[in-house]
Amino acid sequence: MDRPHEVRLEQSILRPLTHTSRSWFVWVASLILLTGGGLVAYLYQLRNGLAVTGMRDHVIWGLYITNFVFFIGISHAGTLISAILRVTHAEWRRPITRMAEMITVVALLIGGLMPVIDLGRPDRIPNLIFNARFGSPIIWDFISIATYLTGSLIYLYLPMIPDFALARDRLQRSLPYWRWRLYALFALGWRNTPEQRRRLELGISIMMLLIIPIAVSVHTVVSWIFAMTMRAGWNSTIFGPYFVVGAIFSGIAGIITVMYIFRRIYHLEEYITVKHFRYLAYLLLALDLIYLYFTFSEYLTTAYKMAEGERLLLVQLLSGEYALTFWAFVGGGLILPLLIIALPWTRTIPLIVLASLLVNIGMWLKRFVIVIPSLALPLMPYESGVYAPTWVETMITVSSFAGFALIFTLFAKLFPLISAWEMKEGWEAEETIVVRTPAATGVAARPTRLNPETGGVSHD
Repeated sequence: MDRPHEVRLEQSILRPLTHTSRSWFVWVASLILLTGGGLVAYLYQLRNGLAVTGMRDHVIWGLYITNFVFFIGISHAGTLISAILRVTHAEWRRPITRMAEMITVVALLIGGLMPVIDLGRPDRIPNLIFNARFGSPIIWDFISIATYLTGSLIYLYLPMIPDFALARDRLQRSLPYWRWRLYALFALGWRNTPEQRRRLELGISIMMLLIIPIAVSVHTVVSWIFAMTMRAGWNSTIFGPYFVVGAIFSGIAGIITVMYIFRRIYHLEEYITVKHFRYLAYLLLALDLIYLYFTFSEYLTTAYKMAEGERLLLVQLLSGEYALTFWAFVGGGLILPLLIIALPWTRTIPLIVLASLLVNIGMWLKRFVIVIPSLALPLMPYESGVYAPTWVETMITVSSFAGFALIFTLFAKLFPLISAWEMKEGWEAEETIVVRTPAATGVAARPTRLNPETGGVSHD
């Protein structure tokens, strides 16, 4: 017989699958409208060519590649939260792993579209496959992202199998027949037998160990698209680790933001607590310090050598055309979040969420600063290039974020946001904990069990 706290858990995670409010329809309709606006803008670009964008001979990449690097970066949320925390047996991860894994898949889907939009001629994509030059970092990028997306889909699906079975068994009378059949199909005949659990744990463990190096390689290869050139600002040997740290940094900020939104909407305060926000904030603080170190190291070594091209780029960044963007990234995306999280009296849930929003805005600006100024700087003695995004690029950028929110909203409507079986597994582990006190005190060990009413810990 299910215990009260397990019944509450199942009700909390299954209710969004069966109940839809009017505000949900308004929200989805708004996202569809914004996404549709981006589709119209893309069709206009497809018909009239890339001349309708701000990209020209000098600045051949713009907002599209900025968005590409940004979305591939936040896709590392799933890798960090789910895979690394599983490896380290961090028990507090259990309520948030599903959302982290969803972020990875959705971000890869949106980010993977950006180079296609930037290409201008999507009909030439088959040439990338059939006439590939395997010495090109672009091909490496294509292969690594495709591998990462495939692995992430498998890694998302495997822990969902028991929850599909839960929906199959609990919601047969509450759902349309086609949705119930879909859950039954995806459950793969799950009956929670010891052999099924053993195989599931084995599959998750294998994917967990595979997905971490794959994820690290993905953003390393993304950085090589820039670092394998001789352009000022890109010709750097630290771009690989710099990009990976930045990706994990923005990924943590992404999961904090998403976690807060769905915690409020679906009233998951019992399972996603202050502890989860603070632990993620500590990780965000550590990554902020590391990324600040990389940023300081990058620009200090460049400024000390003062090669001609690098000098012109630094002038543009520190006091020229791109100074506002650069200092907004440093001040708003690095320093301010650092202060918010480092000070104990500002380490509250609303301010932690504010810090995460500032981080992701700052990291998008950083990607812009990486892509645009280096291209605007000429390799030959000509005048600098000028880049100003047009309404087409702006609309497609807005629609990419709307599309991210739309896909995630639909995911949350179709699939449980919290892994019920992992939560129950954690509770079962707590039931067998034995608290031992030092022998010198003469106090006997007391078994600690889960309170069947609240799900909390109690002593016999």
